[in-house]
Order: sequence, then C-alpha cells, then structure tokens
Amino acid sequence: MSPARDESLRDGIPRGENTRGESAKDGRAEDGSVGGGIPREEGPAAERPRPRADCTVDAENRIVIRLTSPDTPNTPASAPRLLLRLRPPKGQPEEVRRVFDLEPVPGRDRWRATIDAAPAFEEGRWDAYVLPSPGEPRRRLLPGIRDLRALVTGRAPDSTHSPLAVRIPYATLDGYFAVRAWLRPTHAEADRIRVADGATTVRGRLFGAELGTGAVALLRRRGKGGTVREVDLAAESDHAFSFTVGYRDLLSTPGSGAGPAVWDVFVRPCAAAPPVRMARLLDDLADRKKVFVYPDTALDGLKARPYYTVDNDLSVEITTG
Repeated sequence: MSPARDESLRDGIPRGENTRGESAKDGRAEDGSVGGGIPREEGPAAERPRPRADCTVDAENRIVIRLTSPDTPNTPASAPRLLLRLRPPKGQPEEVRRVFDLEPVPGRDRWRATIDAAPAFEEGRWDAYVLPSPGEPRRRLLPGIRDLRALVTGRAPDSTHSPLAVRIPYATLDGYFAVRAWLRPTHAEADRIRVADGATTVRGRLFGAELGTGAVALLRRRGKGGTVREVDLAAESDHAFSFTVGYRDLLSTPGSGAGPAVWDVFVRPCAAAPPVRMARLLDDLADRKKVFVYPDTALDGLKARPYYTVDNDLSVEITTG
C-alpha cells in the first residue's frame, strides 16, 4: 500500500457554488505552479507524450491508479510520485496537495499507487500529476481506463455515517485526469425525480441525521433576500423521504417575484436542525449537470425544470419562455 504524505497547507477552504466548477477555460488555466517549489511543465518536457492514468475504485472505496509512460526508468531508485492538488478558486494560490509514493508493477513498465478511503479528501476538484524526480517539472496526467463499477453496484453507505466522503475519478473537459471529492457532515441524497402536472416530485435519503418533528423541504431563492419556500415532506422511514414542489407555488411565494429565478433545494431534518443541501453524489458521475436533463414545463410565458448544478446539487430553475 502506498503511503500518502498529507501536505495540506491550511484546514479551512472557502466553499461556494461554482468556485471550483469544471470548464475548459478553468482547466487550461490550472496547469500553473504548485507551492513548495515544484516547477510547472514547460520546455522539452511539454513536448513529450504525457503519462496516462488507468484507475479502479474497489468496494472499500480505495482508488488504485496505474501510470503508463511516466518518463522515468522502472526502478525503485528513481521512483516517481503521484501528486493530487486541490484546485483553488480562480485567482487564488494553490495551497492544498497530497503526494503518494508510486510502486513499480513487476514485469511491466508501469507504476501504481493505492489511495485509501481515509483520510478523506477535502471537498473540491483534485487535479493529478506525476512528479518524475525531485526538481523536475510535474506532468499532468491524461485519463485512461476508469473502472468505476463499484460506485454503481457496491456502494450502500450506512445512513448514520458522518461525514459522508465521496471521491469520483473523472476526465476534465479539457482532457485531463482528476478526482472530484465531496465531504459533508450531513447530506440529503436525491434518488428518483419525477416531473409531471406542473410539479417535481423528489425521493431522497438523509445521511448523518434522522427525520423528526418539523421536517420539511426548503427551496431557497438565490440572490438578495434569499426568500424561502417550505414544502411538506413525507417521511418513509427515519432517513427516507419524498416531497413535491409545485412550480406555481414558487412563483406565488411572497417576496420572490414572478420572473426568472433559481431555487436551491434543502431538507431540514427537524424543526431545530440546520438545512441540509440536497444533491446526487452516490454513483459514478462526477458531473451530472449535462447528463441528467429534465423536461421543461411551460408556465405563463416562463419555463420551469429541476436540474443539477456543477456541484451535483439539486435546484429548480425558472427561465423566460
């Protein structure tokens, strides 16, 4: 098992929607230097074929990464290392990273690192690089084969477990290998979503908390004022629930206005509990916004639909027709 050197430079990272969202522009800009004197890739190194990463996620939520062509001999004396760095908000310095030892795969010109489920990764997008040897430029990894079947068929975390830690390897929009991580002390997992009759019905499951007296779904309008609409929630067990959001109810909410808006979905487990953001995290999709597209509903010159944000959080948007 490959030991990891936790080189986090701070504990608290400000978080907010879209601060680390995936885009081709952001991806190209993220190939800059790492703190601690690791140089960026430039000159002759930039002309060589980039190393490629195959990966497997197993039933214990370990990630095994296998590298090909890391531009270094397959000998322990010159072993490369794997760098994962937390992508900072745009314009901010790079401050959190983890470095893993790579072990040679016997009889093959490949290297392997095993990343255990603990310690958990901070929430965000982690870009992957190989460090060929001390002082040499880091090289960003290309995506290879990703075996994520365990995330689809083998993940059934206990609802009482907290925090919920999720990691999904993926290919960025600009064609590099990365890992998307979520770390949430409480979480409301969206399951089945049904759109019909001018409304959206959502089934979900609560992690890290139990449903109690006063449990409701909350829709909070983005923007100044943060108008909130409460929606009755039907508890199916201590953790499973469902609710229905009527689009006209959102438009008629006092202080919300009747025009375009985005409403973020939360669950309040009981009357005294803080709201928990609702999202879909427990499968193999790191970016589901453009994969799960729900139908629009026409509404007095407007259109309404549920959608997933760049962070896989659930929201409802109302746009002009």
